[in-house]
Amino acid sequence: MITIDTDDRRSIRTVTLDRPDARNALTVAGLEALEAAIADADEAVIYLQGRGPAFCAGADLEVVGDLDGDRDRAAEFARLGQRVARTIEDSPAIVVAGIDGPARGGGLELALACDVRVGTPDSTYGEPGVTFGLFGAWGGTVRLPRVIGEGDALEFALSGRVIDAEEARRMGLISRIEDDPRSVAEEIADNAHDALAVLKRRLRDDRERATQERHEAQVFGDLVAAHADDIDAVLE
Repeated sequence: MITIDTDDRRSIRTVTLDRPDARNALTVAGLEALEAAIADADEAVIYLQGRGPAFCAGADLEVVGDLDGDRDRAAEFARLGQRVARTIEDSPAIVVAGIDGPARGGGLELALACDVRVGTPDSTYGEPGVTFGLFGAWGGTVRLPRVIGEGDALEFALSGRVIDAEEARRMGLISRIEDDPRSVAEEIADNAHDALAVLKRRLRDDRERATQERHEAQVFGDLVAAHADDIDAVLE
């Protein structure tokens, strides 16, 4: 489900979401494996990618459906996703998301937790949960306006629309469009590793995140309870 490769010469760990038949959608086990792959890295740079035609479809909807509308279990699942996103954000390594194909919902939120997001010309981005009564609850309501600004964040999240790489670049959702996003990870890794770590710590200073995420998880639990039937309809 998660594979790890290391380029010792450049000190890059490549973490691959490896469930292509499900567009790399994440289960509880997948989230925990991703968390471990990030947490135990001692390389200077981590490159996060998806296997196959998608970066990540987000949470596996069958997992969400199996919550059976239980508020507490839904909030617990949201908190797990938030924890994984925080692990990415707080890693001493520079984490680069190489996005090819769709990044949806929780997959987009994990990319938002990365330090650098690079998309291929074929990458697309969306938060479709609002179309069936949910929203991304892995820290997306905290990070999205911080990354692209409140106005674009509201329109993008509330519409549920999908945008292409060019529009994502205009918004600042991704920083570059490259045929080979890994080249950006290599470019970063060629710099002084101690300076990279210090820059990340200074630029990532955010003391209000925990409070915002706690409210986000609670509201997600309420919505899962309210829209259990809608989730089941999507799965049919």
